[in-house]
Amino acid sequence: MTTIYTLIEDHSGYGTSLLGQHGVSFLIDHEGTKILFDTGCESEPLLHNMEKMHVDPGDIDCIFLSHCHYDHTGGLWGLLKAIGKRIPVIAHPTLFREHISLTPRIRSVGMKVSKDMMDPYADFLLTGDPFEITKDVFSTGEIISRTDFETHTLKVYTVKDGTLIRDPLMDDMSIAISTPDGVIVVSGCSHAGIVSILNHSLKITGTSEIKAVIGGLHLIDAEKERISKTIDSFKSLHVQKMYIGHCTGFKAESAFYNAFRDQFHTLYSGRIMKF
Repeated sequence: MTTIYTLIEDHSGYGTSLLGQHGVSFLIDHEGTKILFDTGCESEPLLHNMEKMHVDPGDIDCIFLSHCHYDHTGGLWGLLKAIGKRIPVIAHPTLFREHISLTPRIRSVGMKVSKDMMDPYADFLLTGDPFEITKDVFSTGEIISRTDFETHTLKVYTVKDGTLIRDPLMDDMSIAISTPDGVIVVSGCSHAGIVSILNHSLKITGTSEIKAVIGGLHLIDAEKERISKTIDSFKSLHVQKMYIGHCTGFKAESAFYNAFRDQFHTLYSGRIMKF
């Protein structure tokens, strides 16, 4: 059995004392192994919600970071100290690169704390290769093959050989959980393109069905044509359920709801999904 707890999301649930914050964090409990997927912007709201949801940080077995952005990694430092033990942290090799936005001003939008500071608390496994984290739970690794209509539009930059260049966001990785009824894909922002991620997940798990898609789809700045093509692809792939939010955007969420109705669900802090 797999249970996925939404610990942090942009929105909090109706009538709840849980906190919402830009970003996401999920706890994936798969057959007793607990994987924390992303850490939101800051540790304080995350730890608050964990306490309210009766999630003990000390029970976490490993942490998976989908990519370097502050709204997915900003809570890592505080969380590592709350966990109180050395713990594996899985991420892409370029996690700690310089990552910069120039709007509305020049600022870092990547990791807030250096690797050296966190080394006493974490065993970093930095790899872009897909691998099995625990039985039937896979890191997708780097998504190299990307669907032609899913070129990312986010204007962020990095430094290569002393030159400021557009960052291709190759560190975007997801988790794929293989079940008898199909694969469950958990994504942070889907900067690699959610359709590309789904096709890659089917390939590495050897499955043919998609049971659920969970996370942000980063369609908030997408044109209508891309949203339509994404929905058509979900239909072609026979996606059974979707739990989406964060950076998906209102226009895209509305389009998904109109296309899928009861198969569509919004994410919010405190949402629990059982499979």
